[in-house]
Amino acid sequence: MSITVDQVDTLSQPGLLDRARTIAGPNYNRWWVVPAALAIHLCIGMAYGFSVFWLPMSKLITETDPAVCTNLGFIASLTTTTCNWTVPQVTHVFETFIAMLGISAALWGGWLEHAGPRKAGFIAALCWGGGLVIGGIGVAMHQLWLVYLGCGVLGGVGQGLGYITPVSTLIKWFPDRRGMATGFAIMGFGGGAMVGAPLAVALMKHFSSTTPQGVSTTLIVMGVIYLLVMSAGAFGFRVAPTGWKPEGWTPKASANSMITQRHVHLNRAWKTPQFWLVWGVLFLNVTAGIAVLAMASPMLQDVFGGKLLGLDTATGATLTTEQKAAVAASAAGLVGLLSLFNSLGRLFWASLSDKLGRKNTYCVFFILGILLYCVLPIWGHAGMAALFVASTCVIISMYGGGFATVPAYLADLFGTQMVGAIHGRLLTAWSAAGIVGPVIIAAIRESQLAAGVAKNLVYDRTLYIMAGLLFIGLICNLLVKPVKESVFMTDEELAHERSLQHEPKSSGDTAITAARGVFGIRGVIAWLAVGIPFLIGLYIALAKAAALFK
Repeated sequence: MSITVDQVDTLSQPGLLDRARTIAGPNYNRWWVVPAALAIHLCIGMAYGFSVFWLPMSKLITETDPAVCTNLGFIASLTTTTCNWTVPQVTHVFETFIAMLGISAALWGGWLEHAGPRKAGFIAALCWGGGLVIGGIGVAMHQLWLVYLGCGVLGGVGQGLGYITPVSTLIKWFPDRRGMATGFAIMGFGGGAMVGAPLAVALMKHFSSTTPQGVSTTLIVMGVIYLLVMSAGAFGFRVAPTGWKPEGWTPKASANSMITQRHVHLNRAWKTPQFWLVWGVLFLNVTAGIAVLAMASPMLQDVFGGKLLGLDTATGATLTTEQKAAVAASAAGLVGLLSLFNSLGRLFWASLSDKLGRKNTYCVFFILGILLYCVLPIWGHAGMAALFVASTCVIISMYGGGFATVPAYLADLFGTQMVGAIHGRLLTAWSAAGIVGPVIIAAIRESQLAAGVAKNLVYDRTLYIMAGLLFIGLICNLLVKPVKESVFMTDEELAHERSLQHEPKSSGDTAITAARGVFGIRGVIAWLAVGIPFLIGLYIALAKAAALFK
């Protein structure tokens, strides 16, 4: 059997998902890639809004046997079909997919650099969307293990791949504004809950007449929606040709030695002291921020209580049932406000880092954060709720800003060739912080209450501890220096690494002219597709936050 030349050419053609099919041509506008990134991050950002499912998931069965269900253990809860799950049992889903986010990003970050953003983004869509569908089936069957497997494990893999997929692509398209580029995408993750949480609540209300609490159908419908939206984002990605740079932009010479124009391989990068110092920087910044994020609503209620309603007392025991409900509603406004600052802070601080530098930006995070954590107890004791809320919002903006700035920090230190893979390894700091932060603040709160400390004072020690953690983070950041010359890839190693991406050699010829395309109707439609849902979520968050100021 013989194969003709035409058949050989056909067999050698890259597949639809291959990286070689995503290399931008001369008419591609680099601003088209940003909404593609936002489409993915707005979907996986629903992770922050998953708390809307906890209470409904604990009320799926209307008739239970108290004698059997009161002391139901965790193992038994995985397969029971006659007892309701408890809120702590279902909240393990959040811990699972945050852990899997870091693990999957670390494991497959190197593969992503070779496979390209289209294939990685599409697999992320299948995992996150498909995971929610499986989780919905688990809810319908009342099998908690299936919810963990679908939403937690498979969904967490989708989150990990979806989180890092846009980073490498955007940084290479915007070498002149790395912080702003990653800030745009990661802003979507912070804002995903503003879009997804109201959608989930509306869907559960709509489907509650046909399924218990409407949870299972809502998860399935949202899984399908996210699968389609993320797939559209994945197929919208284009990668910059090797050697591409914006017209008229030239890299600065060695004026800032913290920004390299060379590249470090993943296998060397994670062994450098710079990697582990930045790991510590992210871990400590996230630990402090997520501790407040996890307890924001109860903390505001405990510290201020009736003072949120203009009353003289902060003690919940003296409030009526109606007043307690009003206090809870006011505190819920804080959660919406924090979501807003978490999202917008990512774009603001990351863009500012293009001017200040990444190291200086993190110094601002830590120094300002230490001051704000130390004054929060003062605002609480003085009953200054407005200053307390404002300070908390700034803290959370820097929490989000830390996520958005760190990919650019890594690109500055290690170059852009494998920044997605290096970022994936670094996200294990997030997984660790996602467990440590809430545990610290919850454990200290319980110990303080057991010791007889008044509710409005139980967070003082925690806030001072968070300030101490930020001080350690400041030290780590100050110790970050440029990597050694011996760590960088040689020209031969870099050429081999690029050959693994299967990029046509001729693509370098289009490097100067690529991405000059007109923004056009295509760009307008893409931005409207992600901008309108985000603005709707923004409006809802502001409406909820308005309750704080009534």
